[in-house]
Amino acid sequence: MHEEARAAVLTALEDKAAAHEVDIVDVEVAGAAAAPIVRVRIDHADEDLPTITLDEVTAETDWISETLDELDPLPGAYTLEVSSPGMDRPLRRPRDFERFAGEQVQVVTTATEGRRRFSGRLEGFADGKIRLTTDEGECDIPFEEIKTAKIKPDYDAGKGKKK
Repeated sequence: MHEEARAAVLTALEDKAAAHEVDIVDVEVAGAAAAPIVRVRIDHADEDLPTITLDEVTAETDWISETLDELDPLPGAYTLEVSSPGMDRPLRRPRDFERFAGEQVQVVTTATEGRRRFSGRLEGFADGKIRLTTDEGECDIPFEEIKTAKIKPDYDAGKGKKK
């Protein structure tokens, strides 16, 4: 049921996001049926702008809440959380894999045999596949086999070494 609600919320929000100059990065529906949580991660639609700020997220929350009220995706009450994508930004569309080429990523696939988890440098997206450089070398993963993918945060980025 959560996956159906997620898909409905994602579609409804993406239909309205362009008018608000917002990119719907991801939607997650989690928690128990009695107390579900709808998490919506947003960012600027303009990729040249820096990551969305807390004040901007707050300003966008009203139309997101109104859209979900109209949609009524879950029976009963739910908690809505709207946030920026965070340092471990989810990647879900081909354009995400193009945009964040060069980043370190973690990918989980739906493969039923062999390796399912990959970590490495995202090289990009082409011919329906993402390309990663892992410790074992380059590998191509078909887009339709990706279950989850996210940027692997570098918490030490920007920190200089003490002398």
